[in-house]
Amino acid sequence: MLLNKDEIRALIEEQGLISNYNDLDTQLQPAGFDLTLREVYSFAGSGSVDFSNLERVIAGTEPFLSDFDGWYWMPEGSYIVVYNEEVRMPLDVAALARTRSTLLRNGAVIETAVWDPGYKGRSSSLLVVHNPYGIRFKKDARIAQLIFFRILEVGEGYGGAYQNERLKKSSS
Repeated sequence: MLLNKDEIRALIEEQGLISNYNDLDTQLQPAGFDLTLREVYSFAGSGSVDFSNLERVIAGTEPFLSDFDGWYWMPEGSYIVVYNEEVRMPLDVAALARTRSTLLRNGAVIETAVWDPGYKGRSSSLLVVHNPYGIRFKKDARIAQLIFFRILEVGEGYGGAYQNERLKKSSS
């Protein structure tokens, strides 16, 4: 079952589903919550993926700097974006993120994985700029919409390598 605006607000206010947002009323949508841009990284190396994760190597990155007014101009290519918001998923909720339509209309997409039940952290996603003329983003721009689904039978929570990513130790 897809959660609506009122259900998402209740989870935010009662269980801390999302924190570090800029403006709750603006970011809450009828069927989701807009995630905003905190920082951008460009790739600085290659990565490796295997079945067991024993040989997994995450590609190196380096900060992609904004100009003095907080704007990022990104030419065609792939980048890692980090969101302002911290998410704390209850065990009976999972989420997916979708690219906001404004980005699509400007030739860019956000690629994401699943926000598993029990996940806690400040996530990152892949931004792919397809527009050959590039695109500009201002810090705090709304770039993706997180949509939440209720899980009918609660199972175990997320226990992977990215649990508590980018959270201060006292936040876990």
